[in-house]
Amino acid sequence: MRILYSMNLPVINIEHVSKKYLIGDSQPRYRTLRDSISNSIKSILQNSKNKKSEFWALDDISFKIYPGEVIGIIGKNGAGKSTLLKILAHITNPSKGIVELNGRVGSLLEVGTGFHPELSGRENIYLNGAILGMKKAEIDRKFDEIVDFAEIEKFLETPAKHYSSGMYMRLAFAVAAHLEPEILLVDEVLAVGDATFQQKCLGKMGEIANKGLTVLFVSHNLAAVSKLCPTSILLNKGKVDIISSSNEVIRKYLDNISTPTGSWDDRVGTGRARITKIEIRNIENQISINLAMGQPFVIYVEGVTTSNQVSFSAGLQIVSEDGVNIIYGHDQYTLICGNEENKFFFKISINDLLLMPGNYYINLWLGKSGIEEFDYIKGAARITVFQGENLPVSHTIDNSLGLIFTRMAVEVEN
Repeated sequence: MRILYSMNLPVINIEHVSKKYLIGDSQPRYRTLRDSISNSIKSILQNSKNKKSEFWALDDISFKIYPGEVIGIIGKNGAGKSTLLKILAHITNPSKGIVELNGRVGSLLEVGTGFHPELSGRENIYLNGAILGMKKAEIDRKFDEIVDFAEIEKFLETPAKHYSSGMYMRLAFAVAAHLEPEILLVDEVLAVGDATFQQKCLGKMGEIANKGLTVLFVSHNLAAVSKLCPTSILLNKGKVDIISSSNEVIRKYLDNISTPTGSWDDRVGTGRARITKIEIRNIENQISINLAMGQPFVIYVEGVTTSNQVSFSAGLQIVSEDGVNIIYGHDQYTLICGNEENKFFFKISINDLLLMPGNYYINLWLGKSGIEEFDYIKGAARITVFQGENLPVSHTIDNSLGLIFTRMAVEVEN
């Protein structure tokens, strides 16, 4: 494998990069000369009020990435993650700043990017490889590996327009990864695949990194980021919040999205039911985020609906500091409804908290299973678990021993 750059020089150098969009500004994909002249005149005639429509997706960010680094990029929705990757992939240009790339770039940002729907899978491999700057001999050498990895051998001569989104993604990733670019950019598109193929992708990115190449990985899968990326970048409202070890960055991200009020902004859903307030109460019915192992606790939830005819069920996840989903709970048989004032109140009871001591985060979900997601809040609350006295353990324990404690019985047989 040829490395085309010095290990002492950065392969990616970002200096004071900003990207501005105009909200409500419609720009045609293909412009005529008349369009360009018309738009230029309009921009001159714009008054100061129009400045309010400016949105800075990236705002003066700077960092360097060196050969062989595998960097995670995380942040809330709208933090600027995908915009950054599109600038690095030359899909869009920065409004300000300098972007230096020293090496061939392979990108997997959107399903099907660089593929022609009328061409077969075989033809698209050569087309996409050529777009990435590969010579035919290089594609020939890697062709069988690409097809085998993508698992599309039976559909190799089928036009891509008949492919499912999962098949598109498998082929796109296989081409981008196996043609060995010096820099590989991967967005959340991996979420399209099934769990088995996601693991294959993560394993392949690890192989690429071991060869001294560079990977930038944008994902909401914090466990995957923690496992794959020693270092991560946290983006917040278009700015670099922190660059550090992935575990530290993930902790700060979860701290940022975890609030005791209704000001959560890392949430998705249709909004037909929305959570406005939660309270954590311990065994003594006191409001507290400090909870003892082996003791019950209750989550009280308040919210609003768009109509008193709306009904839904609730679920939760409890997540570790490094982003691993530890506990999942759901009750689809108990329906929650808004009252005459379009408000709702309910509580979730955890009867026996057996998490090991440490900090954890609670994600809350409202909706109709498999039909509609009304509200899903990541980091709706943070809890701290401490070692209680209601356990058959006399020595001090912590989550280095594991994340879940189990009560076990030992019987001595003669």
